[in-house]
Amino acid sequence: MTTGLEQALKEAMAIDGAVGAAIVDYTSGMALAAQGTSKDLDLTVAAAGNTDVLRAKARTMEMLEINERIEDILITLDSQYHLIRPLGGRAGQGLFLYLVLSKNRANLAMARHQLRRVEAEIKV
Repeated sequence: MTTGLEQALKEAMAIDGAVGAAIVDYTSGMALAAQGTSKDLDLTVAAAGNTDVLRAKARTMEMLEINERIEDILITLDSQYHLIRPLGGRAGQGLFLYLVLSKNRANLAMARHQLRRVEAEIKV
């Protein structure tokens, strides 16, 4: 089954503890689609900022000559987890999934597993 961007975000938001999700073009830093449950989370600003995080990690890996794919990047805050997952395959080049989870409501291992499944079903 292949999933469009809006359906993929709907599935990401169904993950326990999800507060916000976006599919981001990291060449421009713009969110192609976003959904959230919190007025305090500006997914447009988060998309741009996390683009910088992903680019910095990719540059560092290049300088270190690490020829591997980034599976995901986890940022842990006091009350939230932020997951950045670059989309694989040719169709997903230049895109990443961004998921914000409430730390006290989420199971991180399960969320990562479910986000991997969402990524596998996305058709851009």
